[in-house]
Amino acid sequence: MAELSKNAAKVMDLVKDLTIVELNDLVTAMEEEFGVSAAAPVMMAGGAAGGAEDAGPSAFDVVLTAAGGQKIAVIKVVKEITGLGLKEAKDIVDNGGTVKEQAAKEEAEEIKAKLEEAGATVELK
Repeated sequence: MAELSKNAAKVMDLVKDLTIVELNDLVTAMEEEFGVSAAAPVMMAGGAAGGAEDAGPSAFDVVLTAAGGQKIAVIKVVKEITGLGLKEAKDIVDNGGTVKEQAAKEEAEEIKAKLEEAGATVELK
């Protein structure tokens, strides 16, 4: 890791203690405040088609299989991820179902981690 200034090191220490949900909120706030995006650049479909086929699936469906004991927390996370209204998010949590379709592996794993932190059981398909 590169040498950090004293202030940058303090911020890094604070960030290490954040939960995934808190970190997501921080990133969103920073994107809005500074007018930037933390999303990784997306390659054009034809750019790396040769080797991508051998690496296994590159897109996953994030499927909620059980809400667990913290149903309200899971509903909040589903709302945050999907942008759905309360009723629609509650329906997914109550009945199980796909939270996000065709998400990149990294995004799918991030969503899965957020939902599991809230108490849900999640599968990537």
